[in-house]
Amino acid sequence: MGHPVTDREEDGPATARGEYADRLVRLESAWWKRALDVQRPYRWNLRRLEPRRTLDVGCGVGRNLQNLPDAVGVDHNAQSVQVARSRGLTAWTTAEWPTCRDALPASFDTLLVAHVLEHLDVEDADDVIRQYLDYVRPDGRLLLICPQERGYASDETHVRFVDADELAATARRHGFRPTRSYSFPFPRIVGRAFAYNEFVLVADRAR
Repeated sequence: MGHPVTDREEDGPATARGEYADRLVRLESAWWKRALDVQRPYRWNLRRLEPRRTLDVGCGVGRNLQNLPDAVGVDHNAQSVQVARSRGLTAWTTAEWPTCRDALPASFDTLLVAHVLEHLDVEDADDVIRQYLDYVRPDGRLLLICPQERGYASDETHVRFVDADELAATARRHGFRPTRSYSFPFPRIVGRAFAYNEFVLVADRAR
């Protein structure tokens, strides 16, 4: 299932290339991560937010899709989408999305954008979010997640450090009202040394 990566995609952004998908799989496959079940707190965090039907933009190989029972992913990396599908997850490439069966207006409760914004400048990041807003219900939510300092430094494809204030500003630019902002899984100061500490922002449609 899935489609091969084309030469055009391989010549595009680094995050659209097969090497990037390979890196995501390799990082997930580390023996110590499997042994310790390091995804357990992140699964808990996502589920406690009760996102219900979720559109995961920039889903990668499906890490968050695996943690949500009713989610659909979209990504510009065709190889990552292949991996997600091989795991039994529902994922589409950005090229497939406009005509796929899941691209129905106002059919999702939450738009999830996790570990995406730091790869893009402000204008491109806003364009990405804007493309998918029509698929979120009028009373839907926006969930934004970005890495803190150590995580940001761990990936050479990161181009912009996005902190809690910038996440809130991003939500407001798209008509959402921030309702919750926090550091996870540890307090903010830990993010300087721990690569997996995250900024999390939840926002509702402004009325």
